[in-house]
Amino acid sequence: MIVLHARPSPGFRDAVDAIFGPGAVTHIDEAAPLDAVAPDITALLHVLTPVTPEFIASAPNLKLIQKLGVGVNTIALEAARAQGVAVCNMPGTNSRAVAEMALSLMMAVLRRTCFFDARTRAGEGWTADPSELDQVGEIGGRTVGLVGFGNSAQLLAPALAALGAKVVYTARNARDVPYEYWPLDRLLAESDIVSLHIPLTDETRSSIDPFAMKKGSVLVNTARGELVDQARLVEALTSGHLRGAGLDVFAEEPLPRGSPLLGLPNAVFAPHIAWLTPETLVRSLTVAHENCRRLVAGVQLLHQVI
Repeated sequence: MIVLHARPSPGFRDAVDAIFGPGAVTHIDEAAPLDAVAPDITALLHVLTPVTPEFIASAPNLKLIQKLGVGVNTIALEAARAQGVAVCNMPGTNSRAVAEMALSLMMAVLRRTCFFDARTRAGEGWTADPSELDQVGEIGGRTVGLVGFGNSAQLLAPALAALGAKVVYTARNARDVPYEYWPLDRLLAESDIVSLHIPLTDETRSSIDPFAMKKGSVLVNTARGELVDQARLVEALTSGHLRGAGLDVFAEEPLPRGSPLLGLPNAVFAPHIAWLTPETLVRSLTVAHENCRRLVAGVQLLHQVI
């Protein structure tokens, strides 16, 4: 049994049926437990609901956990390894969507899109205090620091450069690219916009300190919420140390109603959907289908993590 543990849109369901065949994949809502079907699952198509050691132990026929995306921090990797379950991801399939979302969040913060949208909808589009316009800005002429230089950052960088930004980056190693490599501390201290493109690991958890960033700068996070200490981020945004933030990911997901982030007018949010476009889904499901085929054929899987 192949199970998709997600809350698929009608278009997502149609894509699954088109690629895998009608009825080949069992859909189970991401909020529902897998207990009833766990013993029958051979391949799990995983989105965000954590894959726990307890679930893996309850699924004796499980052979493949296929992440529809890149980050595998929501999967109990050691438990999978111990039970002989392959874990695969799919680097590159969602990179364009994530790069575009990062760019859109930068623009939304700098142009204060949500603020002016709300006033326009209320029929007050021209009634804001003129000083509000002093708080908008352009990407051109700013230094944009990319933390990590994987697929999404590599697509984002030339778009930023074309808009007139100075693009700098940090990564484990310098690359042969037309952008300056800066160490993380310098990148945070001198960039006008910082965009995160690194995985969540023990090393990177809480590695981005908002107060190490340049005063008046903007943070964009389409990677993982736990890269940043959320309490310090709230403090930095409230105090004005940061100009603003564009966030698609959070330490707790979904972001609860009572989160102090929600009261901040200088932040723009999305519910971890940077990766989620129809185009990405087709690319992702094509890889997942190929890995399910390879699993049955007993040949090397694509992008195997474990």
